[in-house]
Amino acid sequence: MTAYNAFYAQSGGVTPVINASAAGVIQTAANYPDKINKVYAGQDGILGALTENLIDTSLENPADVEALKYTPSGAFGSCRYKLKSIEEHRAQYERLIEVFKAHDIRYFFYNGGGDSQDTSHKVSQLSASLGYPITCIGVPKTIDNDLPFTDCSPGFGSVAKYVAVSILEASMDVESMCSTSTKVFVMEVMGRHAGWIAAASGLAIDERGLGPDVILFPEVNFDQAAFLGLVQDTVAQKGFCSIVVSEGVKYPDGRFLADSGVKDAFGHAQLGGVAPVVTDIIKQNLELKCHWAVCDYLQRAARHIGSRTDMEQAYALGKAAVDYAMAGENAIMPIIVRTSDEPYQWEIGKAELDKVANIEEKMPADYIRQDGFGITDACRTYLAPLISGESYPPYHNGIPDYVRLQKIKVPKTLPEFNETD
Repeated sequence: MTAYNAFYAQSGGVTPVINASAAGVIQTAANYPDKINKVYAGQDGILGALTENLIDTSLENPADVEALKYTPSGAFGSCRYKLKSIEEHRAQYERLIEVFKAHDIRYFFYNGGGDSQDTSHKVSQLSASLGYPITCIGVPKTIDNDLPFTDCSPGFGSVAKYVAVSILEASMDVESMCSTSTKVFVMEVMGRHAGWIAAASGLAIDERGLGPDVILFPEVNFDQAAFLGLVQDTVAQKGFCSIVVSEGVKYPDGRFLADSGVKDAFGHAQLGGVAPVVTDIIKQNLELKCHWAVCDYLQRAARHIGSRTDMEQAYALGKAAVDYAMAGENAIMPIIVRTSDEPYQWEIGKAELDKVANIEEKMPADYIRQDGFGITDACRTYLAPLISGESYPPYHNGIPDYVRLQKIKVPKTLPEFNETD
């Protein structure tokens, strides 16, 4: 049997555990020496294939590959780049085939979210449209937790843990100073259309009265009067108020509170920061002293407080992608299937790529409190296991000892790619 090479790439916004999936792919591929020769990683995602910037992962130290489980960000570089349809830009796909042929690549593993799974699906169609045999498996990840079919998305559990811990600690800070200083703290988290990350902050709420007093979700239209009334009542009762707001909160007419008027590489509205907008609304109407913060990249890079469940699932899905490919599967994405809430148990399943691509899984209505400003017990039951367990990285001189790969490139054999050709 002939052994071919595999191509692995990371796409979209990175996560605390995307590299664990990379480790799962690379280490599992080594279990199939009769089918997979080497795993080449794309420098900066799919762009690595188009530009023939391929990294030979077989030249990495095995200990460094193992350390990817505990290292945040995208070890091979990621990108926001969406392939057009074959009809719109055939040259892109012909270039992919040229690169795959030149480097004997027959397996494609693309690690990303909804838009990335759309790319995975398009690449999976290359065999039929361009006559080249390629097995394509999507590897799920997104901190937004909005991929369909899978119980949760790798990356979300660690971000959820970071957000819950951060609002807990910030609430304690505000409480200690509220008699003479800040009365309201507003923390902005990611989540354009789905409020899973904002919801996770509610896990910090307990009998001590800390955690977020108000959560603003993209799924709930912003009701300014009701919001201000709740903030005012909370400050009157407790002396302070902690708020978590998702970046994608909208007015009833559909406008984002923080729409900057700019589009990103995928054509989505670029959001300019909702926390200061919410803070200004409070200041102007309630005249309370406020402070705001934006988690931004901190939440998706916070591997030092990663969820063990999240890391284990990310690795398992990378492993499953290779196992499925070796079993003859194509155009699918491995998923997490929850089999029990208490105790939390899960297994690996699969979903077809054409049903996954470009679909956003929003929060169910019964996960959002009736007044629209908090989570329900059902939501807590779903979320709590995803942040369970600690998975600390090794430390050196008091700082996480994250790995940096050598990233030795495979020699190029083709002319430079010009996208305008």
